Formats: sequence, C-alpha cells, structure tokens
Amino acid sequence: MNSIDQLQEAEQALLEIFYGIDTQVKQNLQRVLNAFRHHRVGAHHFTSVSGYGHDDLGRETLDQVFAEAMGAEAAIVRVQIVSGTHAIACALYGVLRPGDEMLAVVGSPYDTLEEVIGLRGQNQGSLIDFGIKYRQLELTSEETLDWQGLSTAVKEDTRLVLIQRSCGYSWRPSLSITDIEKIIKIVKQQNPNTVCFVDNCYGEFIETQEPTHVGADLMAGSLIKNPGGTVVTAGGYIAGRADLVEAAACRLTAPGIGSEGGATFDQNRLLFQGLFLAPQMVGEAMKGTYLTGYVFNKLGYPVNPAPLAPRGDVIQAIKLGSAEKLIAFCKAIQQYSPIGSYLDPVPDQMPGYESKVVMAGGTFIEGSTLELSADGPLREPYIVYCQGGTHWSHVSLALQAAIEAVGEA
Repeated sequence: MNSIDQLQEAEQALLEIFYGIDTQVKQNLQRVLNAFRHHRVGAHHFTSVSGYGHDDLGRETLDQVFAEAMGAEAAIVRVQIVSGTHAIACALYGVLRPGDEMLAVVGSPYDTLEEVIGLRGQNQGSLIDFGIKYRQLELTSEETLDWQGLSTAVKEDTRLVLIQRSCGYSWRPSLSITDIEKIIKIVKQQNPNTVCFVDNCYGEFIETQEPTHVGADLMAGSLIKNPGGTVVTAGGYIAGRADLVEAAACRLTAPGIGSEGGATFDQNRLLFQGLFLAPQMVGEAMKGTYLTGYVFNKLGYPVNPAPLAPRGDVIQAIKLGSAEKLIAFCKAIQQYSPIGSYLDPVPDQMPGYESKVVMAGGTFIEGSTLELSADGPLREPYIVYCQGGTHWSHVSLALQAAIEAVGEA
C-alpha cells in the first residue's frame, strides 16, 4: 500500500474522532466568546500605549478575558515573555523563596528547565543558586506517574509542586485534566499551603477545561503554542490565583511595577484574535496527531499516544530507532513546510538543551509549535516529536513525504 492509500485509510478510520474534536472545538470557542462578550471587547481595545505601557486598556481587558476563558482569578498576557520556559521561570521565581522546596511530580522536567532549576549550569542565578531546594518524584518502570509515591511525597517545606502537563522529550503519557485534578487533590491533602503549579505548554484547549478550572493555583504557557492561535508573533501568559500571578509579574518586570507596566507594541489585536482562533487551531492540530499516530503505528513504529487514545497535548511521539530516520523524517516535514521548504534540518546545539536537536520548523512565526513542526534530540531511542498543524490536510500532505522517507519499521 502506498503512502496516499495509507493516509486515506487512516482518514476514514478517524472520521468519528474528528467529529468529536469538532464538537469540543465548539464548546471551547463558546467559552472564549462568552469572555469576549462579558468584557465588551471592541476595536478600541486594539490600540496600544507606548513607553512604560501604563493604563493600557487593551492589555488590561485582554488579561481579564484570558483569565475568564481559562477559569482563573487573574492572568497576565505579555509580549515581553520570551518563551514558555520564561513564563514558567517567572512563576517559579515569583512564588519560591530561599529555603523553600520545589517538587517535580512527573519525573524529570523539560530540558530547558534544567538550567532554570540549577541541574545544569552554574552561577547563573538558578533556583538552586538562590537556596531553593529541588526534588523530583521519579516515574514508575512503566514510565507513568508514581501515584503511590505521590501520596507521601509532599513535605512541610514543599512550597510548590511542579506539574508538567506535556510529555516533553520523554515517553510518558501527557497528563489529562482528570490526572491533574487528582494530583492536586493528593497534594493538598498532605499540605494545603503547597502551590500547585502547572506547566501548561502544548495543553491549552485540548480538553474543555484547563488546570485552573480544577484547582491549579497557577499555570503558565507560551503564545507561540496553543493560545496564540498561530497568529500571535511572540509572548506568553501566566494565570491563576491573583496574588501568585502578581508575584510572577513582579519577576517579569520589577517589584512595584508588576502587571501595571509593559508596552504592547500595537500587538493587542493579534493577541485578542489569537485567543479567538486558538480552539479551532488546536482542534486541527489534534486531528493531525491522530493521523500521524495512526499511520506510523500501522508502519510498525511505537507511537505515543496510542493511535486512538485521548490526547493530552498537541504532540505525537514516534520512536524511529535511528539518527538517520530521525533526520530523514524532519527533512520530509521541512520540505512540505510553507516557509523554508528548500532547507535541510541539521542537528545542532540549541540554547537550554543538553543534546543536539534536529528540528523541522518551516513556520510563519519562528519556533511556533502550533504550526506544523517536528523535532527530537539526537539520543537513544531517537524519538521524533511532531506537533501542531494549522489544518489537518497540511499534516496529511507532509506525512506522505515522511512515510516515504523512513519506510516501515
């Protein structure tokens, strides 16, 4: 069976799942529209304030709309946030103080957080440099969360629990909202004062609720991922309890300024529009992950999540088994990208990553992972992580080339 036939078979098999995704998109869009209507968003909110950015009505209204859509008490949405890692770092530095302990409950954090914590690098002002203790609850031998270990893991000085929703560069399942709610309940039973913080990158609008709907105290993410709807050019967000959001804002700007400053550089319209588009764009990306998982499972490759399993994020992992196949896969995706299709991805060091990474990212916004991209670290067992896709038909076209590039397992 050739690649076109394989994809057509997959598309037919997934029709019912695709319909379910469309129904969920409608529910999420309803929630976003309710927030827009409640806060009476109008064209006057698209204007920006220069300089310090004081009294920016558009920015202040966007914060309120975003918070309501995310089920949070407060939020900051800022173009000054460089990445998801930066948003997470602001939240961690805002909450934690010398002598506090941070506990990661889903094994090792994403590569780019290792230097923030202080697991790699020295004297750069990491959390450990500032006297913050770090501990992590390892995954089980089946690479799942250790629920039994979690039930006794929280201590008196555990100020914050880090819950990474997405699988990152691992093979564990990404967390569902039900999983996150269960983690929070177990943590709060042990220490009600422990802050439950969710790294929500890649997870926004995957389900009809967000972590802050089910008890998360704080969460953060990137606008060039899900909530930017593929049109926001830069930035990130932090949402949750009002006092914790403000503490994080003080780390982004400075104490005394907090959420009151920061020019928006005439980006308010795109920020509002990105949030409006996000449920639909995430739905298309989810369809792409199902399609990718289905066809590569049929080719004999281990895939995570399983072909028909519910999704926890917009990432589909495929265990390709060799550096050659990892590079070939990324080259095929790059060739079917709208931008830079003539380029060949080459493994190289990237800021914040321990291993060399090969990355296909022919996206309109550099580094956007809600647009179609694929990447993976050059290390055993050579897993490629596919994410995003503005429409599943583009994913299908790119997969034709990827199937032909790597063949059967």
